[in-house]
Amino acid sequence: MTETQTPGSPEVAVETEQALAPEPVEKPWADVVPEHFKMLRLVPLPVDRATGSRPLRFVQYGRAERHNRDYSLLRMDIRLPSQKVRKDQNHLEVWVDHHARTVTFGPESGLSMEPLNRGLGRFLIAQAVIWAQRKWAHYRLEGGTLGNKDALSEDTRLRRDHVLKAQGLTVSYTDAQHLKGSYADVQVGELIALWNGDKVQVVEILDTANMLQLAEQNLQEQEVKMRQQEERISKFKREDSGLRFTITCLVAFAVFQAGLLIWIATHR
Repeated sequence: MTETQTPGSPEVAVETEQALAPEPVEKPWADVVPEHFKMLRLVPLPVDRATGSRPLRFVQYGRAERHNRDYSLLRMDIRLPSQKVRKDQNHLEVWVDHHARTVTFGPESGLSMEPLNRGLGRFLIAQAVIWAQRKWAHYRLEGGTLGNKDALSEDTRLRRDHVLKAQGLTVSYTDAQHLKGSYADVQVGELIALWNGDKVQVVEILDTANMLQLAEQNLQEQEVKMRQQEERISKFKREDSGLRFTITCLVAFAVFQAGLLIWIATHR
């Protein structure tokens, strides 16, 4: 036997709200992937006690953008040579809603970077800010919640908060453990488009070609030096063999002379 729902009951109110709630709008360009690429140089840094070794590395920075009457999109990613990352890593997208005049960052899972602590997250956010401020500085960046996985480590949380505050965002927490964090709404024009150039450097095509040319010249010079060293070693080996043969002959002659003197002395 089922209970009869009266018009004023909470169940009916919930069903009414669900029926009246608008369906989520499906955004376009789900299949867009980065189309324009640059090379980034990750400057070698001292070993970090939390993230380990930080050697010189080169990575690929890719981006694509789309526009229509309703939305604009900037999609960026970082690709590592000979290394695969998870689908949700090294990826940042910026959505602009022209009707609501708002800007949002994605993905919803948050910005996750590999390798850690190399300045890549701040670089991507700075590129997003530069792009958004170019035309929509008067729009509002919508606030959002921060993933608590970054708050499990105090060093990681402090590093994340430092990056967000350096870009002009206000970070706040609703609990004493600093697990439930969020950043507040802010006008796009108030954001700061800076990254740490001592960690991440954009390498242009001509600079890349010059680096490859210098590397080729250095390799050729090293090959010439190696051949010269090999020739000197071969020369020393030949001289050593000649000296060994001479010494062997002198020893044999000395032994012969000693034997001859002994024979003469005993046969007089």
